[in-house]
Amino acid sequence: MLIGGYKMRSLALTSILVALLAFGANAQNEKKSIRQGNREFKKDDFTNSEISYRKALEKNPSSFKGNFNLADALYKQDKQEETVKLLDGLSSANVDDVQKSNVYYNMGNSYLKQKKLKESIDSYKKSLRLNPNDAEAKYNLGEAQRMLKEQQKQDQNKDNKDNKDNKDNKDKNKDKKDQDKKDDKDKDKKNQDQKDKNKQQPQQQKMSQEDARRMLEALQNNEKQIQQKMKEQQAKMAKIRVEKNW
Repeated sequence: MLIGGYKMRSLALTSILVALLAFGANAQNEKKSIRQGNREFKKDDFTNSEISYRKALEKNPSSFKGNFNLADALYKQDKQEETVKLLDGLSSANVDDVQKSNVYYNMGNSYLKQKKLKESIDSYKKSLRLNPNDAEAKYNLGEAQRMLKEQQKQDQNKDNKDNKDNKDNKDKNKDKKDQDKKDDKDKDKKNQDQKDKNKQQPQQQKMSQEDARRMLEALQNNEKQIQQKMKEQQAKMAKIRVEKNW
């Protein structure tokens, strides 16, 4: 059996039949409803087959065959939680090992359909303990185990990627912090340089004013000296002229 088909086992469609003695009208109605459900199931009319199986269970709620086939109809309608719940109740039924093995086999298929791989594997193992020669259960068990390994590998790869992304983010954050620190230092140095420059400007300006004052004084002193020399020169020239006139 290919696992992709998720083939379920029905007591109506396999050689496994529960021998029930029909006593009274209720027993006859139960069997009639189950047969009706089986015909509808074969036609892929799973909704009506569910209705027929439920009618049979109204007559005999503990019917293993009715409950087993109802689980089949629910499975076909993708009502997996109801399917598992119903089959789990049948796991304690007083039936032979082969029938109970089929309960766990179908339960494994339902879990597999839900992607609950660990539960599916556990169910197939229980089925094989009761019926070790079941080739389909062995195959499905192997497929479920392969799918689980693949899922774990993907999860591991995802974890590794997440860890790498986290490390990269930490490295980026560290680099950003380092760059921010460098930028702050550069900014502080620039501010300090500007302060020093601003501090030097008044001093330079003050020095320039002092130099200008000194230069002015020097010019004034030089001018006085020139004027003094000119006066002295004029006095000499006047003295010479007077002597000449005499």
